[in-house]
Amino acid sequence: MSAGVIYQETLRTLRRQSLPAAAERDVVMALEAAQPGPLVLLYEAGTEAGLRRELLLPRAVGIFLGFAAGNLADDLCDGDCTYYEEPARVGPYVQFLLQNLAWATLAQSELSERVMAEAARGLAMAAGPQALEVRTRQWTAPLFQQVAEGLAGQQWAAYLHLLWAGTRLEAQSTVGYGLGIAAHVAEDIRSRDLRFFSMSEMDQRQVMRWAQAAVERVRAQGLRCLDSALRRIEPILQEVVP
Repeated sequence: MSAGVIYQETLRTLRRQSLPAAAERDVVMALEAAQPGPLVLLYEAGTEAGLRRELLLPRAVGIFLGFAAGNLADDLCDGDCTYYEEPARVGPYVQFLLQNLAWATLAQSELSERVMAEAARGLAMAAGPQALEVRTRQWTAPLFQQVAEGLAGQQWAAYLHLLWAGTRLEAQSTVGYGLGIAAHVAEDIRSRDLRFFSMSEMDQRQVMRWAQAAVERVRAQGLRCLDSALRRIEPILQEVVP
């Protein structure tokens, strides 16, 4: 239900832009590909922070639009953008549209210029390790960790910074760093990604210990929304014995 509320508001935000019908269809395909993504956590984390609905929804929608843009960029880099007949022609403009609509939406949710700038810089830095991923043919634990720290850790720290700005949980937004790392490792295991499974067993064990340490740091925050997220992540991490 909570994820559905944010997704429906995302669709309403899109439809208010009066885009050409073909563009709207293309964007919806990217949004569908990004589900469920962060939707459940955004709702739960915003609620626990005490955000009133008129701020929670635009912040969550803006973050989800940005997440969908990043997901599309990743799919284009990895050759996984199978939802368009011509990914190289359609994907770039959809990503551009999503990214700009994300910031336009966030700008209407009582976020300061400082918070917007810090989050934007954080997300820009998070994208940097993609340069390593697209050039990597043999994964090792140190390389895996370097990429995950940026693509997932910094990304989630920025998202929680945007979501929790001005709330009682603002100072704890850096917990997104550990949450992103744990979620990144879990998703690689769930999807049988070669980024994890092409590593040696020794490197896999190193990464698993690292992910488990991230889980413990997140749990130490004592937040219900994060414990709920960990309950979705930990069973996947336990599929691979460190």
